[in-house]
Amino acid sequence: MRATVIPAPESVLLDVVGVTEQFPVRRVYCVGRNYADHAIEMGHDPSREAPFFFQKNADNAYNGESFPYPPLSSNVHFEVELVMALSGGGADIAAEDALSKVYGYGVGIDFTRRDLQDQMKKMGRSWEVAKAFEKSAPVSALVPASKIGHPQEGAIWLEVNGSRKQDGNLNQMIWKLPEIIAELSKQFVLAPGDIIMTGTPAGVGAIVKGDKVTCGVAGVGELSLSVI
Repeated sequence: MRATVIPAPESVLLDVVGVTEQFPVRRVYCVGRNYADHAIEMGHDPSREAPFFFQKNADNAYNGESFPYPPLSSNVHFEVELVMALSGGGADIAAEDALSKVYGYGVGIDFTRRDLQDQMKKMGRSWEVAKAFEKSAPVSALVPASKIGHPQEGAIWLEVNGSRKQDGNLNQMIWKLPEIIAELSKQFVLAPGDIIMTGTPAGVGAIVKGDKVTCGVAGVGELSLSVI
C-alpha cells in the first residue's frame, strides 16, 4: 500500500447478516420520488417524470443505533427506503442483467433537512446540503440476495415512538429494481460497493431529539435508532 501525506480515510463498512465480513461502501445513490403517493405529497406529478438520481457521501452511510440531529435545520424528515448493495457494476447495464449485479439488500433511512432542501429548490440550487450531511444514511445489516432473492413486493414501513407514519408496499415503486440499476448506469459507471436507496412511500415527516424511529421492509429486516 502506497504511503500517503496524511492518514488515509477509513473505509466505510456495513454489517452483513450471518457473517463477520463487512460490505465496503464506494458510493451512495438515491432515487428521487419513486413512489407515486410520495411524489404527489411533495407536489409533483409522477406520471410525467423520468427517474432522477442524487448522491449522498459514502461516509454518510453507517450501521448505528442513534442519529445525531444535524445543525442548520429545524425540520429534519425521515424517509424509509429499501437499499440495494451492488457486487457488480458497469455502464449501460441491461435491465434483464441488472439483478445479477446485486449483492444484497437492507433497510435504510434517507434523512433530509427539508427546510434547507426547500430553500435550495427555490434558489434553483442542488440538494447536497439537505441530503449529504453526517449520519444521514443509516442502514441495517445487509442480507445477501442469495438468501432472500430479490424483493418485488412486501410492506415497507416506519414508526416514530410506536406510531405508524409510513406504510407502503415495494410493488408501488414507479421504477422497479432492475430499471433503477439500468437507468442509473446510463448516467454513472456503477461498481462493486455502490449502494442504492430506492425511494420512499408517502407519509414522510419530521423528527425531534428524543424520538425513537423503527422501520422495516418485509423479508429484508428492520432498523431502529434514537434521535439524539
